[in-house]
Amino acid sequence: MEKSLNELEGSVAGESSRDLLPEPTSRPTWGSKVQYILAQVGFSVGLGNVWRFPYLCHQNGGGAFLLLYFLLLLLVGIPLFFLELAAGQSIRQGSIGVWKHINPRLAGIGFASCVVCSFVALYYNVIIGWSLFYMFNSFQYPLPWEKCPSLANETLAEPECAKSSATTYFWYRKALDVTDSIGASEMNWPMTGCLFFAWFLVCGGMIKGIKSSGKVMYFSSIFPYVVLVCFLVRGLLLDGALDGIRIMFTPKLEIWGNIQVWRQAATQVFFALGLGFGSVIAYSSYNDRQNNCHFDAILVSFINFMTSILATLVVFAVLGFRANDIAEQCFLENQEKIRDLMKVGVIFDFPVPLENLTIAEYSDWYTRADNVTGLAQYDLTNCRVEDEMNKGVEGTGLAFIAFTEAMTRFPASPFWSLLFFLMLLNLGLSTMFGNMQGIITPLLDNFSCLRKRKTLFTIFCCVCGFLIGLIFVQRSGSYFVSMFDDYSATLPLILVVIAENVAVAWVYGADRFMDDIEGMLGYRPWRLYKYMWQYFSVLAMIGLLLASLIRMCIEYPKYQAWNMEKAAEEKLEYPPWALGMLISLMILASLPIPWVLLNQSVQDWLKRRRSKTYEQCEYAPGCTVDEGLEAITEDTPRCGNGYLHVEMEDLAESGQLLADGDEEDNNNVTG
Repeated sequence: MEKSLNELEGSVAGESSRDLLPEPTSRPTWGSKVQYILAQVGFSVGLGNVWRFPYLCHQNGGGAFLLLYFLLLLLVGIPLFFLELAAGQSIRQGSIGVWKHINPRLAGIGFASCVVCSFVALYYNVIIGWSLFYMFNSFQYPLPWEKCPSLANETLAEPECAKSSATTYFWYRKALDVTDSIGASEMNWPMTGCLFFAWFLVCGGMIKGIKSSGKVMYFSSIFPYVVLVCFLVRGLLLDGALDGIRIMFTPKLEIWGNIQVWRQAATQVFFALGLGFGSVIAYSSYNDRQNNCHFDAILVSFINFMTSILATLVVFAVLGFRANDIAEQCFLENQEKIRDLMKVGVIFDFPVPLENLTIAEYSDWYTRADNVTGLAQYDLTNCRVEDEMNKGVEGTGLAFIAFTEAMTRFPASPFWSLLFFLMLLNLGLSTMFGNMQGIITPLLDNFSCLRKRKTLFTIFCCVCGFLIGLIFVQRSGSYFVSMFDDYSATLPLILVVIAENVAVAWVYGADRFMDDIEGMLGYRPWRLYKYMWQYFSVLAMIGLLLASLIRMCIEYPKYQAWNMEKAAEEKLEYPPWALGMLISLMILASLPIPWVLLNQSVQDWLKRRRSKTYEQCEYAPGCTVDEGLEAITEDTPRCGNGYLHVEMEDLAESGQLLADGDEEDNNNVTG
């Protein structure tokens, strides 16, 4: 039976169609299941596991944040991760093709994923360039950030360095050569070269497609774990490491009453698994349809969580050592000040037992004496390990300031520095491979002209990424990195995941999707997934989106700037042009979703209108013949244009009129 026009155009009736995009006849596949798992782990486990997760863990109650993160991982992260894996493996298309397959009106979800992936790839590769800069500078002994440089022809240290620290000065003045505010500035040529090399590495790993990047994953995904284990063993042997571990696991359950902590935990789950980027869908689309994607979702999620725990253990052990070392120096300096004050006759209300005094005892004495006397007037400070651990923990400062300072205190410091930044390089590259797959795969799947020139298209993407990325390697480039990281990806990605969830659970249908999964796996997943997709997950994402928007409206967007005179960071408000730029980035990343939806809806309306017009079309009366098969004579009725009626044309095509004509000709010849 022939299909009606509405059946062939499933989108016209607002229904999804599973036959809009036929499966490619030849699609590359992973060399092995191990390659695929390493690729997914390599993409989800990135630089955020090394510095963002430990920072959030320490800031938000230690063990309490770990429990909250694990809870949200089970309730939100794994169901949405499973949804993307199953969709990609079932339809075997990139992010654009998957949603177009469900309904052409939803293709904008895939395009939005591509735009967000492009934004993230632009600044993420800059961070890889920073790692390369530090790695190249690790081939020196002593390390160049170990001591402050001296002024020309003088023995005094550089004032800016003396006010801050050697590692902070190297980061802001040597690596970034940063300006004091955001805006157009001169190029940082050494960092430009590092950015070019970073894009060269990414292009080399992607040039041969999934087979090539899969083999690279064997090294880039496993090597960071080797380094983290080495750092953990070395870190636990350092003095003060256990203090850092203790602080990490000390629960502060009262923070669960702060909605901001829930927002940060949900956002971290969201970014840790790479939801919404399209890379998870792209990677799973190269799988065999019978692959157990349910097991993969649980395995990769828990590997990601345990990697965050491992990285956090390493970070807190190293920071505990660093904090104890700084607190020890602070304690010795204050001891000398107290002795000098006592020599000039200053008597404290609480006597100071200077002999065999520990840092903890000194901190206790300082707290009691300061409440009565006010020790700040004597230029005395408290020396608490917890206070020192709070410094330089957030964002890039953790890797490029705090970690480098800790490594200067390691024996054979260049070796540990080289190992650490090589690990960061591999974490960054494995994530970049996923980002590039999230851009290239859906475009190749939907534009056949690009598939014919796959290598050239890959090179073209990398060249464009480098050229646009030059904005991030000017002297003010680090501020643009913060802008893209904070605003260009967060809200659009949340919107993309909400659209994905609604597309599967309500447009395509959760029950129908569960049937497809059962057809792939051979068994039906837990029914709980259906209700998570339909209600809890989508409501949680909407709540996260609203919380983020409310926070932006309440707090004017700011960025961390480096004040050269104060030798310290300060928060500045984005200028109007920068605020307009970040709002434009968010709109640009989100725009494909409503644009494609509106455009396709208009096209569907026009198709329905044309179809309705054709159905109302009728023949003019008086232009018909009897149903009997009469011989054609001069009196045979004809239409106004002189041609035979439709019925006559059908007879001619069937050969009946031709047979009658042949018989008449034969009679004439015989006569």
